[in-house]
Amino acid sequence: MRILLRVIFILVFFLPFISNCQNAQRDSFYVANWNLENLFDTIDDPVKDDKEFLPDSPYQWNDEKYEQKLSNLAKVIHYMNNGCGPDILSVEEAENINVLKRLVYKLRDRDYIVAHRDSPDARGIDVGLLYDRSVFDIDSLAAIHVELPNQKPTRDILHVVLIHKKSKEKIHVYVNHWPSRSGGEQKSNINRITAAEVLKSSLDTLASTSPKSNVIILGDFNDEPNNESIEQYLGAKDFNCGSKTNTSFVNLAYKKFSNKEGSYLFGGKFDMIDQIIISTTFLDGNSLEYECNSFDVIKPPFMISQEGERKGGAIPTFRGNIYVGGYSDHYPVGAKFRMKGKE
Repeated sequence: MRILLRVIFILVFFLPFISNCQNAQRDSFYVANWNLENLFDTIDDPVKDDKEFLPDSPYQWNDEKYEQKLSNLAKVIHYMNNGCGPDILSVEEAENINVLKRLVYKLRDRDYIVAHRDSPDARGIDVGLLYDRSVFDIDSLAAIHVELPNQKPTRDILHVVLIHKKSKEKIHVYVNHWPSRSGGEQKSNINRITAAEVLKSSLDTLASTSPKSNVIILGDFNDEPNNESIEQYLGAKDFNCGSKTNTSFVNLAYKKFSNKEGSYLFGGKFDMIDQIIISTTFLDGNSLEYECNSFDVIKPPFMISQEGERKGGAIPTFRGNIYVGGYSDHYPVGAKFRMKGKE
């Protein structure tokens, strides 16, 4: 009898919720980006500098902490898109494909597939993409190498071409984690400009062969929307939804940034370094379109620090060397897209 009551409870309360999510996915899709903050396994990789995240390191990074990290990340991902989870999720700071596969294992209510390529970054923190294969097929996958002026290894840009099953439209997704501001913003600026130039070269090549391509650029850029790497070199501008624009790319994060909102708390100030940039093909009223003003910084209540110097910021895994068992030091960002004429 008790088992029967449990089955009835699931049917009454959970199946309508699942159905609502599935209905939403037919004509719309949700895209998110998240810096996972050092998602490392506990295994020593002899070709990567992963010594910080090993059982004998000061962090004492062990299987228990690793599993807790995965569970915490999954909790936030489940929260996205009104509890339905994103259809596309780009991520930064993942050590390898295996940690992403372990994360996907905890997200079994969605049929996620991992797109990933190892990059030359010295610490081995890569970018990756999770996409729901019930919503998208994959057409191609490539890593775009970024050669910095100082020859220091950095993350590749991941270029994934997905096909939206309902509309049959191709979407070019570029996942970025540009070089940090280590050594100072001005001194390191050339590195982010270099990453922007490499990405822009790929976009220009795409435009020359397929000028009406749908493009979504996501990532942790370590620069804000008004910095020259993004606004000048990449050419991603602010825009007003519903108004015509003469640029090829618009930055969905710009309005939030202008309102002093951000995804990353540093020095008591929020920086909008996590962004979603789109081609204006999503604004032309054809086939797939960006849902106006849907871009948001995703702040689950359970993820928000309530006190101390990080009050209002995301609860990280560590504060200094002290383990607090949080989520990430970045908030995710997300936006919604839909087929033309579909609400």
